[in-house]
Amino acid sequence: MILLGGGGIGLAQDAPVGTQMSADLAPAARQDQPAFQPSEQAQFETAFARFDTPAEPALPDHAVDITTIEPAEPSATPIGPGVASYYGRRFHGRPTASGEAFDMNDLTAAHKTLPFGSRVRVTNPRNGASVVVRVNDRGPFTRGRDIDLSRAAAEQIGIVRSGHGRVELELLDN
Repeated sequence: MILLGGGGIGLAQDAPVGTQMSADLAPAARQDQPAFQPSEQAQFETAFARFDTPAEPALPDHAVDITTIEPAEPSATPIGPGVASYYGRRFHGRPTASGEAFDMNDLTAAHKTLPFGSRVRVTNPRNGASVVVRVNDRGPFTRGRDIDLSRAAAEQIGIVRSGHGRVELELLDN
């Protein structure tokens, strides 16, 4: 039996019965190296075999699978109908009344009286789209407007083209 290395995934192979390798093709036998050398693929698989774990571990009976839990809808207090407008690029990066920099890509808003950090659901009754914004600024300072939205929030409810629109406002409990 002659052992050949390097082929396949490192399995030893028998030479066919009745064949012999010529002396010029046979590798020189060395005393310092074993006759069989596993391939790199076999070495890799052997090294990581102990890390094979099932894809989904079994849950114990007392465990709760949080992927099946739906978060509770925050309770909302209706504020009523109003008119929303938006502000964007011109104020981007400037400080707001709360001290943070205005980012037209955040879901934020300006309101005259609601405390900073309040979360408000703004719904466009024309298309049913709504967005939850965080109050971080004061305003709007235009008569007849109730809330100023960031550009990102205005895009979500579809009032960017007209610049303003009628909305329903709800204060969410934090």
